[in-house]
Amino acid sequence: MTTMMQNYALTWTDADGRARASAVAYDKPSVEREKAALKEAGATDIEVVPVKPGELPEPRA
Repeated sequence: MTTMMQNYALTWTDADGRARASAVAYDKPSVEREKAALKEAGATDIEVVPVKPGELPEPRA
């Protein structure tokens, strides 16, 4: 039996007020580092989104 690794992406609002979404998927430790970096850069509404292989989220409106 193989265990599938869960991937994650991010959605957020940048410092200019634009909705953004990850262009890549991350593992759990990497997504947490990216989330912290976004917060430090002034992003708001940061959300970690579980994704399936080949999927990425759309920016929230």
